[in-house]
Amino acid sequence: MPPRYVFPVAGAAEYEKTHHDYPATDIIAPCGFPVLAVTDGVVLEVSRKDTYDAGTDDGAARGGLFVAILGDDGVRYYGSHLRIIVAGVAAGTRVRAGERLGSVGDSGHAGICHLHFGISPPCARVGDWWIRRGTIWPASYLDSWRAGGELSPVAEVSAWNRTHGCPGAP
Repeated sequence: MPPRYVFPVAGAAEYEKTHHDYPATDIIAPCGFPVLAVTDGVVLEVSRKDTYDAGTDDGAARGGLFVAILGDDGVRYYGSHLRIIVAGVAAGTRVRAGERLGSVGDSGHAGICHLHFGISPPCARVGDWWIRRGTIWPASYLDSWRAGGELSPVAEVSAWNRTHGCPGAP
């Protein structure tokens, strides 16, 4: 059976087609709106503690509270700046498309309530924040999923990975 995809935020949300300095998007929605698993998969990594400090501006902490999932399609999906993460969502937890993972928030280096959303190859699977934050532009996939479509990022992520490999820390 082909993968099922859903838009990562329940309720009214807007997003830009681009992001400020790397391929990702910010989905603007009120704090507290549900954040959903975009496809079936397994949670790779969770941060339940906001350790961001503007004084050091550590890239690894910019996302604040986050969840990263390895979809059954082999692609990693990342959502950050969450306000809360649902109890029971932990590394190794199996999730289903549309399952609630947490709530939109403003943790980390967010500024306003939104969900930072990135799509990437799994590379190191954990800890590689410079890859995890996003390697391909997600807008066309978000457009499809919001409309109930099933556009898959597998081919684009695979092509990116063949070209770039898994670069070491920036």
